[in-house]
Amino acid sequence: MAPACQYARSTGIIPAVTDISFARDLKSLVRGAKRVVVVGPKRNFSARRFPKLLGKRLDDLVVALAKGVSPGRMGSSDSTLTGVGKKPEAVAVGVLPDSVSRHNSPSRAESIRRVVSSLAGAKGKTSIILMLDEAEHALAAVNAVGRAYPTYSAKTSSGSKERVQILAVDAKGTVIEIPELARTTMEVGRQCAEFVDTPPTDLNPEAYSERARTMLEAIEGVTVEEIIGDELLEHGLGGIHAVGRSAVKPPRMILATYTPEEPKSHIALVGKGVVYDTGGLNLKVGGHMYTMKCDMGGSAAVLGAFCVLAQHGCAHKVTLIMCIAENAIGPNSYKPDDVLHMHSGKTVEINNTDAEGRLLLADGVSWAAHELEVDVVFDAATLTGAQLISLGTLHAGICCNDDELEATVLAAGTRSGDLCHPLLFAPEFLQSEFRSTIADMRNSVANRMNAQTSCAGQFVYAHMEDTKAKWCHVDLAGPAFPKDRGTGYGVALLSQAILDMA
Repeated sequence: MAPACQYARSTGIIPAVTDISFARDLKSLVRGAKRVVVVGPKRNFSARRFPKLLGKRLDDLVVALAKGVSPGRMGSSDSTLTGVGKKPEAVAVGVLPDSVSRHNSPSRAESIRRVVSSLAGAKGKTSIILMLDEAEHALAAVNAVGRAYPTYSAKTSSGSKERVQILAVDAKGTVIEIPELARTTMEVGRQCAEFVDTPPTDLNPEAYSERARTMLEAIEGVTVEEIIGDELLEHGLGGIHAVGRSAVKPPRMILATYTPEEPKSHIALVGKGVVYDTGGLNLKVGGHMYTMKCDMGGSAAVLGAFCVLAQHGCAHKVTLIMCIAENAIGPNSYKPDDVLHMHSGKTVEINNTDAEGRLLLADGVSWAAHELEVDVVFDAATLTGAQLISLGTLHAGICCNDDELEATVLAAGTRSGDLCHPLLFAPEFLQSEFRSTIADMRNSVANRMNAQTSCAGQFVYAHMEDTKAKWCHVDLAGPAFPKDRGTGYGVALLSQAILDMA
């Protein structure tokens, strides 16, 4: 896999990328380090329990430093110099709470991200020791560290960049080997977060396609094809075409497939790739258009998950479907009152051009279920602002038509640190929100106070409900872009869920 910075360099921007690597042992971790950071639960920092890690002088310094740090609910940090002429020059602690609630991950992934972020930005080599309760927490912990060091920057002066090296240990100080899967997930997640952070003119539909194909074509055994512009109409993909037809660069659907020997099942990963969302003719106003470069976060998530699965020998055949468009305004814009003919055969009356992502997903899941006849469809999207109201910025909402699949995804979220929580699956209650007098359905709800996020998922499902495929919809509007940075959320969740499927 190419370095994350490769894509920004192709645009002429050299980002301030922090290199992250992994140490074999404590000796190699500390060698050349200017600063050592020890991250772990509060209970591990007592003089009695703290393991022998850095030698008595530094171990005592770490324990004394941590004694004055209260982790609160989400963790806290502090640092100190080690003394003139001493190596390393500084030590720091990231003190995590000893316990978490049942809707958090026992890995404390978000707390790890926060404490590491608060300590990021030093020059030279920073060595991070992760004290983990369980070896299986390595995936979530490593991914959390990766998120603390975003890769995209257009700043003209960034100074000396930080080099980070990671080592995981248990409570006794025994080294925990970090699986290759965890390392790949972190690296790919950082690349996908970079896509979300890239300015929309630099990442138009064509440029996004080129960068995605660079990732996909580097993986042995993966086949890639693309349906572009008016060809979409020839394949019945009227939703994707309508949303993107007025942009400078035409809309498209990327299809990539990984096929192992004797696959257990066929799984599709469908992603919303709206590289910029103006709202269309229902223009976003009042500052709501700002940050809409993040509206391709779902497609980045499925792209990353696909790459992880294909590189690590997934037992299932996996097809990636990226539905890419720019929801721009122009003479050819689709309009409120238009009726679109979708791939599913359904007609959709447009009553809100800012409810565009579900039109892309509807075509994508229909292609997966009807053309490919897959067994399971996952779709991912920054679909509704209401998802943040329902579940906040750390949990995605999932809407699923199968109990077993839902349980698998929830467990994968807890395990990977990409937290999620169920939304309603109740077509009999919610489909009526899309009633139209002239078409099969409208694209936006009549009552915005009636489970709006669940309704959006039901709209997508309506375009494949006549098939036997299992389905899980992931609305990641909050966790994909919680403040001012992409996170790469969904790469770990989706890849872990599929690896866990029987």
